[in-house]
Amino acid sequence: MKKKKLEIFLQKVPSFVNPNPNLEQYLTPANIAADIIFIAHQFADIDNKIIIDLGCGTGIFSFGAYITGAKKVIGVDIDKDCIEIAKKYAKKINHEISFLVNDVNSFQGKCDTILMNPPFGAQKSNINIDRIFIDKGFENASVLYSIHLTKTIPFIEKLIEVKGGEITFSKKYKFPIKWIFNFHKKKVVNYDITLLRIKTNKKLKN
Repeated sequence: MKKKKLEIFLQKVPSFVNPNPNLEQYLTPANIAADIIFIAHQFADIDNKIIIDLGCGTGIFSFGAYITGAKKVIGVDIDKDCIEIAKKYAKKINHEISFLVNDVNSFQGKCDTILMNPPFGAQKSNINIDRIFIDKGFENASVLYSIHLTKTIPFIEKLIEVKGGEITFSKKYKFPIKWIFNFHKKKVVNYDITLLRIKTNKKLKN
């Protein structure tokens, strides 16, 4: 599948119906999600692999991984409403993806690759939550693909070094967040984000 065709497919993934600002529920743009999926393919981290989409929202990474050859895909999110949206869409297009309601802290499930776009920490309740996602990733996968605000990358790099991991690839994007909540002041704000490919240097049995 060509990247543009994947992007068009991912544009059809439903968004949040009632997004929760405390969970920072912003759908990853289809062009960014498609690019990340293709990067993961270039590193042989998708095809015939077990994939977990951690903090999956409505499942854009899950659907992207499934349609491009993953052996098994599991989407995990704390919000039962977005999991229900993902389940209904998977059934509609006949995709066999497991979507689970679970908190990132308590989830247990070994895999080859984790794809994740953790909350950026814009809300006070989410400060340092990206660390929780990375900690869980190191517990459960050999490779992580994780998106973070570019300004936080120095902290993330130190965290990964302490945990014995290794950043093998990075790429910067502009992440547009459209006006959806009353406290938003602009129609669109572009955030500088960075994708990291992280090797946990662990051989995990599924």
